[in-house]
Amino acid sequence: MEQSFCASVPLKRLVVVGLGLIGASFAKGIRDAGLASEVVGVDLSSQACERAVELGIADRCTTDLAEACVGADVIMLAVPVLALKQLLTQLAALKLEHTIITDAGSVKGHLLAAAQAAFGHLPPLLVLGHPIAGSERSGVEAVNPELFKHHKVILTPHADTDPNAVLCVEKLWQDLGADVESMSVEQHDRVLAATSHLPHLLAFGLVDSLAKRSENLEIFRYAAGGFRDFTRIAGSDPVMWHDIFLANRQAVLEQLDQYRDDLDVLRQAIAEEDGRHLLGVFTRARVAREHFSTILAQRAYVKTMLDNDLVFLARPGGQVNGTIRVPGDKSISHRAIMLGSLANGVTEVEGFLEGEDALATIQAFRDMGVVIEGPEKGRVVVHGVGLHGLQQPPGPIYVGNSGTTMRLLSGILAGQTFDTTLTGDASLSKRPMNRIAKPLREMGAVIETAAEGRPPLTLRGGQRLTGMHYDMPMASAQVKSCLLLAGMYASGETSVTEPAPTRDHTERMLGGFGYPVEVHGATAKIEANHQLTGTHIEVPADISSAAFFMVAASIAPDSELVLQHVGINPTRTGIIDILKLMGADLSLERVHEVGGELVADIRVRSARLKGIDIPLDLVPLAIDEFPVLFIAAACAEGRTVLRGAEELRVKESDRIQVMVDGLTTLGVDAQGTPDGIIIQGGPMGGGEVWAHGDHRIAMSFSVAALRATAPIRIHDSVHVATSFPNFLELCKQVGMHVAEEGQV
Repeated sequence: MEQSFCASVPLKRLVVVGLGLIGASFAKGIRDAGLASEVVGVDLSSQACERAVELGIADRCTTDLAEACVGADVIMLAVPVLALKQLLTQLAALKLEHTIITDAGSVKGHLLAAAQAAFGHLPPLLVLGHPIAGSERSGVEAVNPELFKHHKVILTPHADTDPNAVLCVEKLWQDLGADVESMSVEQHDRVLAATSHLPHLLAFGLVDSLAKRSENLEIFRYAAGGFRDFTRIAGSDPVMWHDIFLANRQAVLEQLDQYRDDLDVLRQAIAEEDGRHLLGVFTRARVAREHFSTILAQRAYVKTMLDNDLVFLARPGGQVNGTIRVPGDKSISHRAIMLGSLANGVTEVEGFLEGEDALATIQAFRDMGVVIEGPEKGRVVVHGVGLHGLQQPPGPIYVGNSGTTMRLLSGILAGQTFDTTLTGDASLSKRPMNRIAKPLREMGAVIETAAEGRPPLTLRGGQRLTGMHYDMPMASAQVKSCLLLAGMYASGETSVTEPAPTRDHTERMLGGFGYPVEVHGATAKIEANHQLTGTHIEVPADISSAAFFMVAASIAPDSELVLQHVGINPTRTGIIDILKLMGADLSLERVHEVGGELVADIRVRSARLKGIDIPLDLVPLAIDEFPVLFIAAACAEGRTVLRGAEELRVKESDRIQVMVDGLTTLGVDAQGTPDGIIIQGGPMGGGEVWAHGDHRIAMSFSVAALRATAPIRIHDSVHVATSFPNFLELCKQVGMHVAEEGQV
């Protein structure tokens, strides 16, 4: 068979055997799309055949299988699973050496064995397939040519399947709008037993059990929506499901036994009034569907920004006025969950940032057996398990795009008794992890990485960690925090000296949880054999998020903005110091301390900014805020020079190069250097810029539009949800003209 077969020309003849919902919908979809010159239906029911022709499902229809299959290019078997064995025996007698045979059954092992018995071998043109689509309706009247659109179809080719035959069947499904994937027969039957067969079995069994009870009328009279939703699938075709359960008997029994064990544990928890266990099950279940969908789709947790090329349209002009509170500090949100999970007792967190990265941290600890309620409007309750209470996760821990989660969690996992693998999305998988792996190995950790020290990371459990002193080669709060967290599990003292100040949230929060940390100048020291005690954490607004609006109010004419309750930790205020050096009109009001962290309201008014040479000692204190500071520099009079910021080249993107490219597009004179940037302030136009999936780049160019002379279209803005879920909403509130394209 030529590879172009069914790729460039329609099939001459498609035969569909079985005109129920799946078969009829497949046949009509192919016929409506013109993918076959002739569609022939086969069904045992002459009435179904007549109706199929009337409804335009098939060009002709017959009850004679042999007659229909003469000259067929493809035969689709859409009959009950247990009927396939006899059907394959009939097909084997027809000598169909040049005909592709495929199917739509939900059990593959049984069919493969039946094909082997019928043909004496596995035909190379046999392509087993299974559309994950259906409804409670059945029969030819239920036909829906769009039934498979946006649904998955799983192909399970055997070892000797002709690749061209697979391509042909794959293209037919794709032309019907399906998303086609492949897996082994064994994996298919095991997965479908869990995701489809077991739920149907439970629904059938529950409805039957309740219907047999003496009070059955009252039970069904007062059944609420949840009961109806759960038992909806009990309305499915009994004959079809009877066949499925018998055909996939072993895999279903394995899943049923596992579920029965879990059910017994739930029963015991209720009997013993073990509310902690129940809460753990319920909180994990509540978020499980979204979490695993996120992993499979490689997308943000937050629902509002799912398009891979989400475009922000920032229109020129606008003023920035009002009073707002930006979301909670991401760094503190991460650490509150981590330390709360390792504490004894309950930790309540207020102001938690509900962005993708921080949600990844919550899920990581849920995977390790920690009960975590929320987040609900920024409130999270963590039921700590103690330093040695984490459990081995059921599989790899997926942390999305969160480098903070991966690096800090590595320090904790290095001291556990179990093996753990940390994975992330495509962006995180390119980021360097040797900076934590090297010192952790010096402490005795066993860590395996991908090429060049990149994720995934596998940390082997049961290692004896030994405290050490580490002189950090570069300033990094994540590396420092990773080693301090590992130090809680290491014998002796662990100390870290940093070459320049970095954020000290970990040191402060450890103290807030009652774990002693000594800080002397640039060195932080910790030792094992202490405990964390649950506490109350109020997360201040994130200064990194506030930075976009500080710059916005500074560069937009006639603006005055108050940012409430912003964290002004001395290791994070580089943005404030740099803006003041540039001439910003910025003041701190209501300065006070909350949970060991300084907070203040920040008032910003319009100002004429001037270019400066950014002091080297401020660089580590503003490392995350430089993209938007580059916008301030572009709007300033004169030249701004940044040096000593090579760290910017290994963030979510190469932030120096990406910003240079974008600013140049807008007509700004910007030049990158190995460790920084030189920007000559001046007029700014509009144009197309690319954020390269980096949320801070997208938000920075959104701010730039305040001084642009034409609209700015910002591509790849999907990850704004990562750290600032309500960014666009706040932009609109203060008077900026930026929105998702198409919603302006």
